[in-house]
Amino acid sequence: MADILSLEQQAIDFAKRGDFGADAKRANEELARRAPTNQGAWTRLARCCMELGQLDEATAAIEAVLHLNPQNTIARNLQGEVTRRRSSSQTHGSQRSHGGHGSKATVRARSSSRRRESAQRLPSGGFGRAEFTGLAHLSPAGAADALGPRIESLLMAINDRPFAAKVVDARNRAGRSGSRLFRRNSFYPGDTGHVYAFHHGGRWEPQINVAWSAASKAGRDCMRAGIGFNLSRDGMDPDREAGQERVMVYFERFQQLVASVWRQLLTDWMAANGGFIQYGDKPPALELLPAQAVTWLIDSRNARELGWIFCGRWLFLDHPEHAELLNDPGKLVRWIEQTFTDLLPLWTSVYRGQTA
Repeated sequence: MADILSLEQQAIDFAKRGDFGADAKRANEELARRAPTNQGAWTRLARCCMELGQLDEATAAIEAVLHLNPQNTIARNLQGEVTRRRSSSQTHGSQRSHGGHGSKATVRARSSSRRRESAQRLPSGGFGRAEFTGLAHLSPAGAADALGPRIESLLMAINDRPFAAKVVDARNRAGRSGSRLFRRNSFYPGDTGHVYAFHHGGRWEPQINVAWSAASKAGRDCMRAGIGFNLSRDGMDPDREAGQERVMVYFERFQQLVASVWRQLLTDWMAANGGFIQYGDKPPALELLPAQAVTWLIDSRNARELGWIFCGRWLFLDHPEHAELLNDPGKLVRWIEQTFTDLLPLWTSVYRGQTA
């Protein structure tokens, strides 16, 4: 039993890092073999196979999940993604068999169609009283499962926004992998009453971070979007010592920038946009005025002990205007897009190692 628990933790840690490569596949294959009723093992295995281009194996793993639980939403989403990739592969194969990519007019038409599809893509639903009630009362894994389809569709819509491509480009230029800001299943259960997501490969980086917290966790039902630093060594990440050092370097760069060219800019932005900081396992620091919050960020010297530091915007369900945003998928996407568009110059400077 201990071996299975250790193996499962290893498999989960691969997923938390956004690693769905060959090693992650082997871990989940072994876990599925030892614990054939473990739905998480099968869904992660399906994701690994899909990312490795092994669509037949991915399909077999998905079918194993759906045999155990026909209502598993993660497996259903993966099934749709496998179907889409098969279709895309067949289309490209057809183009090659006809001697190229088609006429210029055809290419333009396809490009126009993709732009229209991206412009019209919206999440499947918002986040209202029912969603936050479920978040508060379900187990962490159960809450992530229940909110998963809404969160995933939101993340996929965010992927289509211009700022997302700029983040991916900055990471690619630094030698990091990834073609999308968020991959599927990029959201994770935290403590009870908390679900969060961060960009692909972002465990030890300044995170493009979004999260949902119930009042039992944060004092008020709320959602956040902004830049986060996970400085904790918790978990089973094999590189967590080096990873913690890496994210500390990023955070120190962030402090230098905020102490100089960004001090007034960030203060003004927080004042105008409902910005608050958060640290450790505490609720958002609503008691701090923007100037005080920025000073706190600059002066913080115990980041390792705190384990988590965040700066960004918040929506609170008990605020009528915020509740309207949370419940409207289109408005929520635009709110997130504006948040990260505003913060992108700061994030990019931190990521590229630029200081004042």
